[in-house]
Amino acid sequence: MRHISVLVPAGNSIVDTIIAPYNLFKMANAHYKRSHGLEADPFNIDLVGLTKEPVLYQGLFSIQPTATIDEISKTDIIIISPISGDLEKEIQNNMDFVKWIKAQRIENDSELASLCKGAFILAETGLVNGKSCATHWTAHEEFKRRYPEVHLIPEKIICEDNGIYSSGGAYSILNFTLYLIERYFGRETAIWCSKVAEIEFDRVSQREFIIFSGQKGHSDEPIKKAQQHIEKHYQDKLNVEEIAQMVHLNARSFLRRFKKATANTPLEYIQRVKVEAAKKKLESSAQTVLQVMYDIGYNDEKAFRATFRKYSGLSPKEYQRKYNREMAFA
Repeated sequence: MRHISVLVPAGNSIVDTIIAPYNLFKMANAHYKRSHGLEADPFNIDLVGLTKEPVLYQGLFSIQPTATIDEISKTDIIIISPISGDLEKEIQNNMDFVKWIKAQRIENDSELASLCKGAFILAETGLVNGKSCATHWTAHEEFKRRYPEVHLIPEKIICEDNGIYSSGGAYSILNFTLYLIERYFGRETAIWCSKVAEIEFDRVSQREFIIFSGQKGHSDEPIKKAQQHIEKHYQDKLNVEEIAQMVHLNARSFLRRFKKATANTPLEYIQRVKVEAAKKKLESSAQTVLQVMYDIGYNDEKAFRATFRKYSGLSPKEYQRKYNREMAFA
């Protein structure tokens, strides 16, 4: 019988992110067994802890592991549940999982799937160095700082790289679990689970959910000054060379330091600030798309629509229809 391990992290996690995938896999297991006339479940599914002691989350909810890492000699896929809170502390709390995950991958070729900030546990193994990985958008800057050798895919809810899977986070874990169910149980079972659980199927991008607030977790003061200038004057026609002169840097040095500090070129940063301003206007006002475009400093409608879609995953009109309260209830 094949085996699925859903990890029960030590320390802090969000209980839903452990129980929901576990229950969806159990649902898929039962449906597949029934629909294929099997006598036994196709998978054995365990909640795997460092010990069998119940783990208390949020001071309210406890989860009882059904097995420990010492009892699982071989597993086919490991679901790396998210950690939360102080990431440095929680990573240390779970280093025994890190060692076990790495051993399972190397010795048994187990597939790995990290949920949300479980990507930090995955990255600690070193197994995704040089590979692609996704995590929740709120953790992107910390992830890039800690794991520069990992290729972070910011816009992805679901990322796959040679049997190592990762997800964008939060309740997109439901979509991600359906993706894994399709991988292991087949599309028919995944669609059945999506209908019974009423979860949207085939959603793969988190771009429309990202709130861009600027990357200021660095110590390069001239670049911070440039960022503040862009955010204050985004409606204007901004010139990168003039911004460089304003912070007393030559153009080449400015471009290099800006990219290093923010993970964006100055032009990308300007575009993202403008798009974030446009999103807020489209969410909260009755302005037309063209009015919003002019307000944020664009004059080329084609360029605005292309840039907006690049960073939000939707056209301006699609975004307005989806997130503007008045239109949603019209």
